Amino acid sequence: MITSLGRWTSKLIRSFFLLGQVTYHLLVYRRLHWRNVLDQMSVVGPESLLITLITASFVGGVFTIQVAREFINFGAQQAIGGVLAIALARELAPVLTAVVIAGRVGSAFAAEIGTMRVTEQIDAMQMLRTNPVDYLVVPRVVAGIIMVPMLTLLGLLTGMTGGFLIARFVYTIPTSIFWNSVRDFTDWWDVISAMIKAGIFGAMIAIIGTNWGMTTSGGAKGVGISTTASVVTSLLAIFIVNFALSWLFFHGPGAAIGSN
Repeated sequence: MITSLGRWTSKLIRSFFLLGQVTYHLLVYRRLHWRNVLDQMSVVGPESLLITLITASFVGGVFTIQVAREFINFGAQQAIGGVLAIALARELAPVLTAVVIAGRVGSAFAAEIGTMRVTEQIDAMQMLRTNPVDYLVVPRVVAGIIMVPMLTLLGLLTGMTGGFLIARFVYTIPTSIFWNSVRDFTDWWDVISAMIKAGIFGAMIAIIGTNWGMTTSGGAKGVGISTTASVVTSLLAIFIVNFALSWLFFHGPGAAIGSN
């Protein structure tokens, strides 16, 4: 167990070094393999869209079910839409989208690159003077930074729609009351903060998935271990970084609700 923890810590430290390499490539070289970037954007975005929207719609509906009855009992039905909007924009939409992407895409990154490592394709790439970071890692990071915020925004809209349908047809909340509450409780910063979170999560998922793939050893068994470890590490990183970002964006006294 201690040995496994040591290997995991070593790979986590390598992730920070890989992040530095990616940042250097983007800021200094300013050169992208656009075909790879577009391919990875397709994997992260359109191919993950359906599961993201289904997840968001049910989460919005379930959240509304959980809060609507209690709010109605307290005579606060006019706050249901706003509370749903705050919960989705600030936390649920970016975090759950990132969790879906970590499970679906981050694991694929680790498995694909891990297979390339154990079959010596990455070694062959280096012999041909092709930088694996430039060719394999940077396009995936760029795709994550671009597409995860887009998925988050679509998930936010879908989650709001799911919550509205439950509020309107199950609890008979008037349409005007629901959407006026959304308008009164939220402002643009809530959406912007969700996009910032999602972009950071997208970069993290890509960095962790590709790093665990690049450091794979031990044949097919090693690929499976790396894939599992990358997903677990991505989820852990998402929750920890989400706490830090939420603390940075929203902690302390102030007009957290109705600030506009």
